[in-house]
Amino acid sequence: MPRHLFEAGLDQLRRLFGEGWTVEAVSSHHQDPSDWYADRVIEIRSTDLGHTTRYVVDLKPTLTPRAVSTELLSKLHLVRQVNSFTSLLVMAPWISPKTQDLLRTHGINYLDLTRNVWIRADRPAIFIYTEGQTRAPRSASQSSPAVTLSGSKAERLVRILADVRPPYRATDLAEATGLSLAYVSRLLGTLEDQLLIQRDGRTIRKVNWQGLLRARAEHSHLLNLNPYSGFIAPNGTDYLLNQLHNVFASNHLIAITGSYAAREVAPLSVGGQLMIYIRPDHFSDELVDHLGLLEVKQQADVLFLDAHDPVVF
Repeated sequence: MPRHLFEAGLDQLRRLFGEGWTVEAVSSHHQDPSDWYADRVIEIRSTDLGHTTRYVVDLKPTLTPRAVSTELLSKLHLVRQVNSFTSLLVMAPWISPKTQDLLRTHGINYLDLTRNVWIRADRPAIFIYTEGQTRAPRSASQSSPAVTLSGSKAERLVRILADVRPPYRATDLAEATGLSLAYVSRLLGTLEDQLLIQRDGRTIRKVNWQGLLRARAEHSHLLNLNPYSGFIAPNGTDYLLNQLHNVFASNHLIAITGSYAAREVAPLSVGGQLMIYIRPDHFSDELVDHLGLLEVKQQADVLFLDAHDPVVF
């Protein structure tokens, strides 16, 4: 994989630069040609101006935000100390948008085989930025962590991490969510790689709950995950909300999500459908009639969602 990755990346660079530039690998007398995991060096030269810039290439089969912080930043510092005209370039089969943002923030050049590229140099003047795939291709995802933020089990863990301030440990989270300790530990490892949590030993000290919720949203689709029925509220959604309050004021049998829930936190949120989680055994034709709703197949302004997991309440 490293040899194929380097050669494919080199070919991609040559196509990007085109005529008037040369892109060549630089041989090292100290490097064993069979050691394809060692750093490579490439030179990019402007044939018109004669200026040359060098890049130390770090080959990564996978790359996470945590690896950027724990591995690449120290290497970047070392490269800059050795030669101010040499930069660091990381190559990987695929680099996630979050990892790309972090690399750009620290001035680390990158290239993946789906054409996500960011390369800069001052002499000769170079700036290349292209966007490739935003999701891992199947070939790259084979080596990615098996535990992801999709599914109801992940939602339980995300919910408690976003709702409850640390510190706590994996054992505390497993007990609170009813999930197995093995699953919680694996998912926490994935979240740590994505810099969504920070741990001191086994204790979680910090949660990036905004980033965590955004990451969860990328892995789930509300209407695919929950069966739903659509309705029109002839008397308006504000009237319906008052009726719901009167019917369910004394218990926790419903939960509102979507833009109408967001208004409680960000009043500027407007539009969208009124989305209501309800326990299946409390949804009936009698309730629909009492609320004055008309069931429709399209253009509904009210959705009743059959909650896939009690965590939504």
